[in-house]
Amino acid sequence: MEVTISKEFRWEMGHRLPGHPLCGSPHGHSYRLIVEVTGEPDASGMVMDYGLMSEVVKPIIQQLDHSFFVDPDDKIMAEVIDKNGFKKCALPFRSTAENIAAWILEQIAPTLPENVREAVVTVCETERTSATVVFTR
Repeated sequence: MEVTISKEFRWEMGHRLPGHPLCGSPHGHSYRLIVEVTGEPDASGMVMDYGLMSEVVKPIIQQLDHSFFVDPDDKIMAEVIDKNGFKKCALPFRSTAENIAAWILEQIAPTLPENVREAVVTVCETERTSATVVFTR
């Protein structure tokens, strides 16, 4: 019997998408992350221990929480953030929900127990918008 479990995480983060007509201005979101894993329960009766899931995800959230995500080519925001000593998250991609979800899944996938056959990561940027990525073994 396969079982799917999930756990939700939250963080606050600022960003901007240079050149975008609306999102080109600095702004922030209250992000929500949902991590779901599917597989056969192991001998303990669990697909994955929720504590292990938190152990894996919390350092990722700590890196993002209350930071300003600076796109690789956004020299203007990088200078403002650095000049003022604000917390910056500089990763090699644009700060779209799609890219953030894919990056989080890349961090999580190597840590999954062998009995997990699928992992789904959903990043909710607002109450009505989200991006979902899937890893399957």
